[in-house]
Amino acid sequence: MKSKALILCALTGVLIISSCNKSHSPAEYQLILSELSPALQFIRDYVPMNAVIAHRGSTYWVPEETEAAYRWARNIGVDYIEADLQITSDGVIICLHDAELKRTSDIENVYPDRSNLPASSFTYEELMQLDAGTWFNEARPEQARENFTTQKQYISTLEDMIMIAQGMRLKRNLITQERIYSKNILSDGSVNYVFEYEVDPMDNGHRPGIYIETKEPAVNPGIEQALYVELDQLGWNILTKPETIVSQFVIGIDGTQKVNVGNTKGKVILQTFSHESLKILNQIFAGQVPTCLLLWSGTGPDDMQTNDPETYIGFINFGIENNAVFMGPSISGAPNNYPELLNPWQSDIIHKSGAAIHAYSFDTREQMEKYFNDSSGSSIYDRPMSDGMFTNRAEITLDFYLEKGVRPIGAEGSAIEVLSYLGY
Repeated sequence: MKSKALILCALTGVLIISSCNKSHSPAEYQLILSELSPALQFIRDYVPMNAVIAHRGSTYWVPEETEAAYRWARNIGVDYIEADLQITSDGVIICLHDAELKRTSDIENVYPDRSNLPASSFTYEELMQLDAGTWFNEARPEQARENFTTQKQYISTLEDMIMIAQGMRLKRNLITQERIYSKNILSDGSVNYVFEYEVDPMDNGHRPGIYIETKEPAVNPGIEQALYVELDQLGWNILTKPETIVSQFVIGIDGTQKVNVGNTKGKVILQTFSHESLKILNQIFAGQVPTCLLLWSGTGPDDMQTNDPETYIGFINFGIENNAVFMGPSISGAPNNYPELLNPWQSDIIHKSGAAIHAYSFDTREQMEKYFNDSSGSSIYDRPMSDGMFTNRAEITLDFYLEKGVRPIGAEGSAIEVLSYLGY
């Protein structure tokens, strides 16, 4: 038998990491690894294995985190649509990755004097003046589609995302194509928006869950509690509206299998890079909603500043102590070339803890093969290195998992076919 880079002791929770992995020194470590309790394992298993998570809907085919992105991801047949959450100055939870708006909108034209300000400094009504689609056509001419401009793409709200997951779309003025909404000022001075939706005539019956990140908590204080309230109001908080359905796939009205994760206990997964936000999410959601601690190598206060076993286990332990049942490490490879935080020995550490792995982000078939098959041969577990994939190319990932025999259905069609069917 080949010497392993990581040997698991028979003693529960103890890891011996040997010197055969040359990146480790001193020669040997003996570290205590936390493990998921049976109760946390039960919550982990709300979520399907080999989950396909549509990263921002897609960053490749559509303007990210817009109506177009989430309609496309839903119809292509993903298990989860993913978003980064921030909150506006008037309390609307929005789906936006960057703290600022310059990369993914025309803010420099609309609000030139405020273009460097964070999204949290704007009201949502102000943000609705922005075009969140045309930039994509300019940045990605090879994927450009005229309707990303002519049918205005807004910065999505969390409510938009959930309604799209349920088979709806924005209700728009037939002439101007602007979204229809009303705004009320409540007695306490707060603002209440009423957004209108309609049944999406192009909905094909898939019902994905949502995978949502509390983004930039320092610039979005209070977002965790606001998220709890919003999920409650929209009927997606499993603490206040428990789900009883367990079938992650069902037969649709057309006789074919459809994704049904959005109707199960695993309909919501929380995620964050922020250690402080993880603590708050744990307090508010009482460890009852599947949660992922995202991992990044860098110099920030919540980053892994060294990539050694002691540091790695320390992060995993912190996650488990705060009821995270998934770990989200970055993976290497083009086009992003992120730091590698999912070597085989790292995958083994996470799996020994009982947590599952949702690595990010997958863009190529080569990456999918690598982290599914563990071509290095050094993993001691007979399972994929990553138990799910944050993917920018959901159409590839869906068919990849279908070919591997771990998923009953693949992509609903080609990426272009789905875009055309949706009217883009």
